[in-house]
Amino acid sequence: MRYQLRFTGVGGQGVLLAGEILATAKIKQGGYGVKAATYTSQVRGGPTKVDIILDDEEILYPYANEGEIDFMLSTAQVSYDQFKSGVKPGGRIVVEPNLVTPSNEDIQKWEIYEIPLITIAKEEVGNVVTQSVVALGITVEMTKCIDRDLVFETMISKVPAKVVELNKKAFELGEKYAREALEKGPLKV
Repeated sequence: MRYQLRFTGVGGQGVLLAGEILATAKIKQGGYGVKAATYTSQVRGGPTKVDIILDDEEILYPYANEGEIDFMLSTAQVSYDQFKSGVKPGGRIVVEPNLVTPSNEDIQKWEIYEIPLITIAKEEVGNVVTQSVVALGITVEMTKCIDRDLVFETMISKVPAKVVELNKKAFELGEKYAREALEKGPLKV
């Protein structure tokens, strides 16, 4: 089965790492995984997006098909506004509520969930840099796109040894908050 995912934010938030971990985990599982990043020439602060495609069949084009993306996670209004149109009607979107405000039209078009992942990384994990791993836990829990344990093991292999425990905590908190968000349900107008 093919999953098309998109992470959006601004340069410096670590969305590239999360995409790389998902793609690598899919390849380890015996399938195909690619990530393709788009970002401005700004090193930090410019709009960024990472498209991740996970499939059991060979992937011939590395970018998600516009209008067919199953899941998007966004941590910046500028990127959310620029890249949301790629999500299919009824698709699932997770936003950082302190930084992204969806319109009423958006809430009617997509399943939108608010999870304060940057606050979680900063205050509960104790390191804002772990926000990409919080996002990873959220994504795996909300999409079931790939085996959770495989993603968890891949994440551990990709982060520096000195921060493995922090990232384990970040991943598990992402899962926890995703479960709570799903129980609560998407935003309503």
